[in-house]
Amino acid sequence: MVFKRLLGSLGVGGPTVDTVLDPGAARPGGLLSGRVHLVGGTADHDVEHVALELVARVETEHEEHGDGEGVVVFDRHVVGGSFRLAAGAETSVPFTVALPWETPVTELHGQPLGIVLGVRTELAVAGARDKGDLDQLTVAPLPAQEAVLEALGQLGFGFRSADLEYGRIGGTGQQLPFYQEIELTPPPAYAHQVNEIELTFLAVPGTLEVVLEADKRGGPFSDGHDALSRFTVPHEGPSGPQDWNALVDGWIQELVEHRASYGSHAVYGHESGYGGHEPGHSGGSGSGIGVGTAVLAGAGVIAGGIVAAEVVDEVGDFFEDDSDDDSGDDPDDGSAEDFGGDGED
Repeated sequence: MVFKRLLGSLGVGGPTVDTVLDPGAARPGGLLSGRVHLVGGTADHDVEHVALELVARVETEHEEHGDGEGVVVFDRHVVGGSFRLAAGAETSVPFTVALPWETPVTELHGQPLGIVLGVRTELAVAGARDKGDLDQLTVAPLPAQEAVLEALGQLGFGFRSADLEYGRIGGTGQQLPFYQEIELTPPPAYAHQVNEIELTFLAVPGTLEVVLEADKRGGPFSDGHDALSRFTVPHEGPSGPQDWNALVDGWIQELVEHRASYGSHAVYGHESGYGGHEPGHSGGSGSGIGVGTAVLAGAGVIAGGIVAAEVVDEVGDFFEDDSDDDSGDDPDDGSAEDFGGDGED
């Protein structure tokens, strides 16, 4: 989705900007390329810089105000400037930037997961700034991420929802101020032990950390218990032949067994060369991973992988409703802009 808008803050007759991303999905830690097309207005303008911001629709939890959602800027790149843009002149600024390793995955086998990311273009001219162009960003999984999701699908897990949760996973090297959470329904073999499995990927150069939480809600005569586990694999998977179904099923079995053995809030790591022992998730309210608002509805398995059978499409609303204010936050400070306590735009 590409928008071409008059840069209102620069006045009528100001330059226009149109950012076009190269075709195809990007990948976490990979390169994102494209061009920023500029057309001069009715007068000459001195362009100070052209910048790209990576933004995400993120959910948050407030102890006092309830759940909300907003836009988080999670990376920023200056890709051009300074130069003089003559009246009516056309120019194009090519760019190639690296995505953060923790960039959320938005699709699997071309099927959207309901995660909404965008690339927002900022043009600074003579002291005025306008973020007047916003384009949808599509991110495909790393090989190991895809293999884990494929294995879960083949093991009978169903896709429930995916969202971005504002907060941090304690004890990890998480860099972004939010994490992606994929909620899965268990197959019959595990349905009596857990209500759902919550999955988070945290990638760094060369390594993928897989965080799993088993959520078992208590019945009228018993307490619910949660267990959290962490496993790590290389981006391409362990060296040598690997039965991903057996590997992932082993993770689930360990998770369920430890939940039963240690009870509420058990936390442990995989110790066979791919893991560690760390504390659990910490969301905006200081609680655990948290279920969050479902962005996707339904469950399905296509080609052995987990995909959404039905998608609640928030992409259009996100791009049309996103404000063009100049209050974007520094992605390193963990803050978010435009959060509301009622979940309304």
